[in-house]
Amino acid sequence: MNNTLKHEERIALADTDGTYKTLLESTKAIPWKINWETMKFSYIGPQIEALLGWPQESWLTANDWIERIHPDDRERTTNFCVSQSIGGVDHEADYRALTADGNFVWIRDVVHVIRKNGVTTELVGFMFDISERKKMEEELLALNRKLEVLTLQDGLTCVANRRLFDQTLKAEWFRSMRDSQPLSLIVFDIDHFKQYNDFYGHLMGDECLIRVAQALNKIPLRTTDLFARYGGEEFVLLLPKANIESAVEIAEKCRCLVQDLAIPHEKSSTSNVLTISVGVASITPSADSEPASLFAVTDRMLYQAKEYGRNRVVS
Repeated sequence: MNNTLKHEERIALADTDGTYKTLLESTKAIPWKINWETMKFSYIGPQIEALLGWPQESWLTANDWIERIHPDDRERTTNFCVSQSIGGVDHEADYRALTADGNFVWIRDVVHVIRKNGVTTELVGFMFDISERKKMEEELLALNRKLEVLTLQDGLTCVANRRLFDQTLKAEWFRSMRDSQPLSLIVFDIDHFKQYNDFYGHLMGDECLIRVAQALNKIPLRTTDLFARYGGEEFVLLLPKANIESAVEIAEKCRCLVQDLAIPHEKSSTSNVLTISVGVASITPSADSEPASLFAVTDRMLYQAKEYGRNRVVS
């Protein structure tokens, strides 16, 4: 065979006895060919009917292909394939193809663009069923999302953890600085928790932390607010765009809520039920300050609440 023959001519010669066509139609990949000038299918493999349910003879024009793309993928896929084909660029496209019974199958279309004198004349390609691959990708994505949630969630109380708090504090700090808005923080600490653990045992101590976290987490908050376990028996509540008066009001509600749980605490020198001490601070961030400064000030307020007798809010 003349080595100078073009690829298409070599295929034509090889297929004089139908061998090449038989080979193509025996694979799971679905071959097809479109005349770019007429936008009509020159050929599509019979495997298409087994995969999508549409008869081989119903694939007449490119419009049949377009109409059988899922509506949510149709414009994106069509625009991409047309632009690549006009530019003479071989390409791949993943999309959902509609089946004759109203369902869909994930397809990967691998397209080779044939050009003559710099002008696109034909498209040839293969369709592959990638539904199982997409299913595995979606399951992996869901698993990754679950793992991401777990890394930002406290394992015991199931509220946000310190990692998420630190990330959120940093983000809200710069947002508040940009908008010249106050950022308030509340820090809670369970009074005499070591004595509680020593007397009732660590299992009861864990149950106590869970009950306190669940109660505080039910305080009506905005979607931008964040309640988290900071560590040990300490919890935090971040309140973007909240002034000190609003923060103190919320802190007092939280203090009363924990006291109203009436969790017995025989070893407390503050009360016969479990209580919390609360520190509150608010700041409008500036360029010469750091997010850690807000926590430092709030922590000092918490220390003062303990110094003044515990079971109180200091701001």
